[in-house]
Amino acid sequence: MPMIRLTEPQSMGELAMITSLLEGSGIPYMVQNEHMSSLYPGLPILNSSVMVDERDQVNAEMLLSRLRLEVHDVSL
Repeated sequence: MPMIRLTEPQSMGELAMITSLLEGSGIPYMVQNEHMSSLYPGLPILNSSVMVDERDQVNAEMLLSRLRLEVHDVSL
């Protein structure tokens, strides 16, 4: 099954949270440019991309939406 881009984390901390969430939920993933963004921060072309299997897209997006809601609620 082809892999699709799930998200582009804006920081190494966000990447760690996303990968931890996916691992804990049993969703396989791959990170493109995982270490490049830490070498050259601020260059959008080098942002990491979290990829998941197409069949896991819906579940992964639902998990991320919950994470983003929780982060948003905490910041209020």
